[in-house]
Amino acid sequence: MNAPFDGQVNASAPSDGAASEPRTLAVISAGTSDPSTTTMLAMRVADKAAALAAQSGTELQIRVIDLRALAGDITTALVSQHVSPELQSASDILRDADALVVSTPVYKAGPSGLFTSFFQVLDNDLLIGTPVALAATAGSARHALVVDDQLRGLFAYLRTVTVPTSLFAAPDDWTSADFGKRIERAATELVALVTSGFRAAVRGEAWASYQHSYGSAGGAEIGIDLDSDLMRLATGGR
Repeated sequence: MNAPFDGQVNASAPSDGAASEPRTLAVISAGTSDPSTTTMLAMRVADKAAALAAQSGTELQIRVIDLRALAGDITTALVSQHVSPELQSASDILRDADALVVSTPVYKAGPSGLFTSFFQVLDNDLLIGTPVALAATAGSARHALVVDDQLRGLFAYLRTVTVPTSLFAAPDDWTSADFGKRIERAATELVALVTSGFRAAVRGEAWASYQHSYGSAGGAEIGIDLDSDLMRLATGGR
């Protein structure tokens, strides 16, 4: 997970008249219950995106990452920088994905710690230019602004491109006639970014113009020489 990413991607925009190659849509859910409304919301977006992509002749293959199953691995990576094979596999899925649907429950007016911790241990360059649909669930509509207020900032830091439509589901939204329309709108925006070849273009010719910092975002302390003259001076030592 900490290996430098060189910007090379598997998928490219299809040429005029050519059949498009299958694309991958990664679904990341931080839902902790079973069944989980957080996962249900993410899958509704992913399924709608796959159906819309199929209408335009693009096959969108869905890969699901259940963060509940990776909770221990994520914690270990945060505190010891050890990356398990399972966590590395999840990172590889994101590295190769043409788009993401991310979904988190809201706890105490913010995304879950499991959700944010997962993205904090990823390589800083892993998701540059990747289209992302943002979603969250909560027990009250009071938390509806969490997606725009907090998730957009996180994914802006990761240099992704988030779709304009945010998705939030409180209990009443599941029976709302407008809820399905919002899901379709977000899925339409996501598919438009995927089929336009935006990610491939950014990671091709424009890759060198980005500032790159290798290593996991969660490893901010890595690379600091605590035994240097400067650090000894800063900590009052000799």
